[in-house]
Amino acid sequence: MTFNLDWIEKYYQSLPGKMAELRQLVNRPLTYTEKILYAHLSGDLVEFKRGVDYVEFNPDRVAMQDATAQMALLQFMLAGKDQVAVPSTVHCDHLIQAKLGSEKDLITANNVNSEVYDFLSSVSNKYGIGFWKPGAGIIHQVVLENYAFPGGMMIGTDSHTVNAGGLGMVAIGVGGADAVDVMVGIPWELKFPQLIGVHLTGNLNGWASSKDIILKLAGILTVKGGTGKIIEYFGDGAQSLSCTGKGTICNMGAEIGATTSIFAYGNKMREYLIATGRQDVADAAEAVSDHLTGDAEVYKNPSEYFDELVEINLDELEPHLNGPFTPDKAWPISEFKKAVEENDYPKKMEVGLIGSCTNSSYEDMDRAASVARQAFKNNLKLKAQLTVTPGSEQVRFTIERDGQLKAFEDIGGMVLANACGPCIGQWARFGAEKKEKNSIITSFNRNFAKRNDGNPNTYAFVGSPEIVTAMAIAGDMTFNPLTDSLINEIGEEVKLQPPIGDELPKNGFDVEDLGYEAPQSSGIDIDIVIAPDSDRLQLLVRFSPWDGNDITGLHLLVKAKGKCTTDHISMAGPWLQYRGHLENISRNLLMGAENYFNETVNSVKNQLTGGYDKIPMVADAYRIAGVSSIIIGDENYGEGSSREHAAMEPRFVGVKAVLVKSFARIHETNLKKQGVLALTFNDKSDYDKILEDDQFDITGLTDFQPGKPLTLTAHHADGSSHEIVVNHTCNQNQIDWFKSGSALNGIAETVKSA
Repeated sequence: MTFNLDWIEKYYQSLPGKMAELRQLVNRPLTYTEKILYAHLSGDLVEFKRGVDYVEFNPDRVAMQDATAQMALLQFMLAGKDQVAVPSTVHCDHLIQAKLGSEKDLITANNVNSEVYDFLSSVSNKYGIGFWKPGAGIIHQVVLENYAFPGGMMIGTDSHTVNAGGLGMVAIGVGGADAVDVMVGIPWELKFPQLIGVHLTGNLNGWASSKDIILKLAGILTVKGGTGKIIEYFGDGAQSLSCTGKGTICNMGAEIGATTSIFAYGNKMREYLIATGRQDVADAAEAVSDHLTGDAEVYKNPSEYFDELVEINLDELEPHLNGPFTPDKAWPISEFKKAVEENDYPKKMEVGLIGSCTNSSYEDMDRAASVARQAFKNNLKLKAQLTVTPGSEQVRFTIERDGQLKAFEDIGGMVLANACGPCIGQWARFGAEKKEKNSIITSFNRNFAKRNDGNPNTYAFVGSPEIVTAMAIAGDMTFNPLTDSLINEIGEEVKLQPPIGDELPKNGFDVEDLGYEAPQSSGIDIDIVIAPDSDRLQLLVRFSPWDGNDITGLHLLVKAKGKCTTDHISMAGPWLQYRGHLENISRNLLMGAENYFNETVNSVKNQLTGGYDKIPMVADAYRIAGVSSIIIGDENYGEGSSREHAAMEPRFVGVKAVLVKSFARIHETNLKKQGVLALTFNDKSDYDKILEDDQFDITGLTDFQPGKPLTLTAHHADGSSHEIVVNHTCNQNQIDWFKSGSALNGIAETVKSA
């Protein structure tokens, strides 16, 4: 089934003309990324400086998952529009908790979350948004199967929206306020990214998989190496990868901070489009295929056209296991045993988890199932628990038909719902509350502390589904399936052979119910009702505009030490139930942050009382007292999820500014959208000058201009003070957001006056 074919065909028809104009302007060979970005410009065609110029784009579509869609749609409801301006969808995948297996867990989710699902369904119906019901699948797999198309551009309210780069799409994770821009019909803004070229040569073989490409690259670039950049993969090695394998690589580009990642159109994408019922899109793409790849000269001399270049030889690539606690600590499997022993990682593997939006394709499941079949045939039993999360109902139905699910169940694996589950903390793991030190391996994307099960002592590592399956059979973190043998139940020595699997099902995909609900043609008569006493949903009240003065008397909320991701700022897990209720979810603000001054998590001084309390309690005390505050942070502050709650919560409790050594891209933008000053130290050593009892003034706001630093004055308890130069990256539009109180306030005024 093809959605929005008219939209796609219209874009392809316009592409040759747009490319002709672009070539006349720049007069040089073009990367594939540049072709897509310039084809989606809003406004006049001019050449932009990478990493410097802010640019406005017109994306083709918007996708939202249920946890972020709530706040995005609550904001959209304030914008004053009757229908969304571009094709948009909502996907119910985040609120399903993994506990007892797919069938029981889905029933529980529908009961527990009925209020939220009813809200999302009715809002979608009212405003012309496609709705994917609970159990339909994980947003990014569903998008790849139904909506992604080569050369397109989309945004999504989840950082792993980038998964669609596997089908040649510039797909970017954003906050809900950005989604509102596009759904309202106004241009969406992004700093024109720099470009990293990754040249893939050779071919994968043996146990190596597409997952290992991105695991290796994460080790090379680190968690912030892709910030402000798009990664374009090319070379014979890139063309040889399956479409879903490309998706896996693009998906985990979010873990290195990349704006997005992308592969050029090729035969593997055409095969996938046809297999998923989109022959019409494949034919339309084929007609303009010259424009759906980088120019030959770019790939011949890549160092001249990319800002950075990385070479990876797939012939030599080893399987990797990355972690713990960060996705960029990369271990080739030949070195992993030594790492476990030298770092005192728990040697016994407790659980292996495969699936998620990163690795839940037919190919992933078939290769992992081939390992499971070997175990069953050779009398090997699981020594660790194994869970399986299909990416979509279409994948689940097909692998049930073709026997892969049975292969996992034969060795004792548990099949979970087609949802995010343990990947995002929606895992009711028995015994996690004991906080015992243990090891797990997943085929997911992130492995921050507490992310999967809430236990800070769970050492989570990331690998491919086939490696996870093999390791779960061994139950031993020092096992290397490439070289080691296992002893089966009758004392025989068994060596697992490299996995095999089909990229696409030989008998085609099949499904009885996709789980999709189309919206009414007009939702004018649909009323959206939220109970005033609801714990789950709360209508938004617009934030107040700037009062026109410099900011004085800010109290210090926290000086965060070290890694402070969006998981630290606004945890998921049990807090997902409050994603539609700003006041309630603000009670988790910065619960995971470590206070620099006492090196304790979630414990800061309340400057009003002089005593220590949990950060949300202090923040709420300041809010009630009418006291504004500031957050101080370290490097790459706000890495991880796109969740804008991590920006809305500080704004709700009265945080006026967040000052850090460096930001992750999405979080910095989210703060700006909500009217919070996103500032960085001009001199990073000034971080050390911030003291626990300081109060702060921010001056220069009456002459707030792009490129002009502001001044932060830290007033110390002994009467002395320090003036600190702080930078911002705001352009004039973003300065206007601050002055209006939020970007949404400006949008509402624009719609009202239209």
